[in-house]
Amino acid sequence: MRAKLTWLVILGVAALLTATSVRAQQAAAPEAAGLPDMPKQATRTGKHVNRVIDMWLKNQPVYYAQISGGGYEDGKRLAATKADYITYEMEHGPLDFKELREFMRGLVEAGPTRTGHKTPPVIVTLPIAGTTDAVRANTWMIQQALAAGVHGILLCNAESPEAARLMIEASRYPFAPRVEGLAQGTRGNGSQAYASRMWGVTADEYMRIADPWPLNPDGELLFGLKIENPRADANVESSVRVPGIAFAEWGPGDHGFFLLGRPGTYQGPGEAAPAMAAVRRRVLNATKAAGIKFLNACNENTVIDQLKDGVMICTGGDSPAADKGRAFTKRTDPW
Repeated sequence: MRAKLTWLVILGVAALLTATSVRAQQAAAPEAAGLPDMPKQATRTGKHVNRVIDMWLKNQPVYYAQISGGGYEDGKRLAATKADYITYEMEHGPLDFKELREFMRGLVEAGPTRTGHKTPPVIVTLPIAGTTDAVRANTWMIQQALAAGVHGILLCNAESPEAARLMIEASRYPFAPRVEGLAQGTRGNGSQAYASRMWGVTADEYMRIADPWPLNPDGELLFGLKIENPRADANVESSVRVPGIAFAEWGPGDHGFFLLGRPGTYQGPGEAAPAMAAVRRRVLNATKAAGIKFLNACNENTVIDQLKDGVMICTGGDSPAADKGRAFTKRTDPW
């Protein structure tokens, strides 16, 4: 009995020390590292590495294409896309960082784009459940994706502001400018080598500009949240306000699983169902209040109404819907 009690005490102390260590890491004050202040305005001139930023600075909506996995030849093919960016889908597609690197190399070798950028921007989805514990345990995926030279990450099923914060911290270098509400970044040395070549900048310049925009006016990375289930809905107003988050979407496919049931087992308006429409409106309102962009599916029949409603990211970058949307907003830049 005494031995059992001793072991229980030891286990309790170990758990307390672990919890204390985690809290200490979370509370690490970036000021202690003598970090620089955030620039108040961009110091670079000319085109951004990330074309999406150029468009948003002109208050133009953007349109994306999507690929589920893919390597060098796929990159060469998509280098000519009219889309403003490419979603590289690894949430349900293959998780293959070597293929992702090859995809980026294909984009570079077939470039530059018709807009004069080295590549179209690439934003990755990852198979990380958007909970605090899952993101903390899988920051390696975030860092592997960024090391391949991509331009941003969309966190799927983003359930809490803590999960969003951990994504941003994992994406920033320890020497990045201080930001209230964020601990020091954890991205490591070596991650700049391949990524800087994909961006066409020096390694030193990459490490300076590989930071979230618009949080950092010189940043070139974009981070978003998929608000896709009722737990995420409950926290959306605080999640979208995490420093470094640039956009969010409401995830109608997954929301339908939770709110409507298995497809084919119900009749009705689907996305227009009252519960679904309420979720979309809540996420849209949260993004507007936080001053970030909203993503929604668009087709040729809905794109104008979506843009009027405040959508700034639409699907179908190479489709007639995108052409119609660009004409509606009088975009003059080539695509």
